[in-house]
Amino acid sequence: MSETLTSDELAALIGRVFSPTPDDRALGVMIDLPDARVPDDAAWAARRAMAAEWVALLEARAASLGYQSRLVLYPNVHTNNGDLPDRCWMHGAGPVPQRAEELEATAATPMRAVFDAFPMLIALTKFSSTAPLKVAARAHSMRAATMPGFGAAMIPALRVDYTEVNRRVYVLKALLDRAEGADCLFRHAGGEDRVHLDLRHRTGHASGGLLPDRGVAGNLPSGEAYIVPYEGEIAGDPSRTAGVLPVQFGDEIVRYQIIGNRAVRVLTDGPVSAHEQARLASEPAYGNIAELGLGVLAAFGVQAVGEVLLDEKLGLHIAFGRSEHFGGQVGPSAFSSPDAVVHIDRVYVKETQPAVVAAVVDLHLADGSVVALMRDGAFEDVF
Repeated sequence: MSETLTSDELAALIGRVFSPTPDDRALGVMIDLPDARVPDDAAWAARRAMAAEWVALLEARAASLGYQSRLVLYPNVHTNNGDLPDRCWMHGAGPVPQRAEELEATAATPMRAVFDAFPMLIALTKFSSTAPLKVAARAHSMRAATMPGFGAAMIPALRVDYTEVNRRVYVLKALLDRAEGADCLFRHAGGEDRVHLDLRHRTGHASGGLLPDRGVAGNLPSGEAYIVPYEGEIAGDPSRTAGVLPVQFGDEIVRYQIIGNRAVRVLTDGPVSAHEQARLASEPAYGNIAELGLGVLAAFGVQAVGEVLLDEKLGLHIAFGRSEHFGGQVGPSAFSSPDAVVHIDRVYVKETQPAVVAAVVDLHLADGSVVALMRDGAFEDVF
C-alpha cells in the first residue's frame, strides 16, 4: 500500500474529518521548527515536507474544495503538550524555513489570530499540541486535528473504516460514563501488580477521528475513548486511585506506587527507576494519573510504529501529567516551568511493552455490575 496520500485521498480525508461547510473557508496546517535546544532529525524534516506537500496539493484544488490552505509555522515548545507560543508565522511563497532562527520577527502573527482565522487546523508537529489546542478550541470557533510524530508509516491508519471506529469508540465512552472505577491487573517477569483507577465524578470522551463541530480538537489518526481519573479535588472526598503501576522502559520495568491518584515513589532499582524517582521528587505533577485510554485500531489490522500518536490507539494506555485539557484539574500552573509540562501516555501493547501484559481490565459500574473489558491486552465481547 502506498505511503503517500494522493490529492483525491487527501481531499477526502479533510472532508471526512472536518465535514467542511460553506463557512469553513480556510485550513491551516501547523508545523513546529527545530532550534538550538532541540536539533532537527530526519523524521521531523520529513514531516515538515509532508505538511508543505499537503498544503500545495490542497491549495491547487482550492476553487473546487471551497477553502484555502496555508502553512503555519512556530518555534517548537521543547515538550509534549506544553503551551504554544504567542506568535506564529504564516508561510507564503518560497522555501519553507527549516529552523526557528530563520523566522523573521517582524512577520509574526499572534497565535490567537490564527485560531480566529482558520476554522480547520491540522498540527503536523514533533511535539504534541493536543492539550493547548483542546483549550484553544473551546475559546475560539475552530477545530483541530493533532498529528504529533506522524510519519508515512501511519498513512494506512488514515484509510480504515472510521464509521465503524467511531461506533466502537462511542460504545466504550458509554461504558466509561457509567463506570465508577477500573481495576487493572498487570503481569510481568517480577510477578503481578494491581492498580485501581477512581472514575467517579467524571465522564468519558470519544475520539473517533471525526471533528465536524467547532470547539473541539483531537488526534488523527484516532480511535480511542478516554477518561481522566478523579483527582480528589472535592473537599472531604479523596481520590481512590491506588496500587502499583508497572511500565517497561527498554529492558527495565519501573514499578510506581500510586496513592491518591499520584505516583508517589518508585519501588524498583535500576538506572531508569532512579531517574523516574528523581523526576517524581522534582516535579510532583508529573506523577498525576491523567488518563485511562482505550484504543480500538488493533482490530482493524493497524500495526504499532513506535510513535505514541498511533500506538496508543491500539489498546490500553495510562497517562501521567497534565489533565486539564481532558477535564481534569492538573494544568501548566502545576508544573515548575512551561518546559516541564507533560502529558505522557504509557501504552500497553506488545510492541511497546512486550514484558508487561495488561492481563485484566474490569470496569465497575455505578449499578454495582462489573464489565470484563479486556483480557491479555485484547477487548472482550463489548462491541
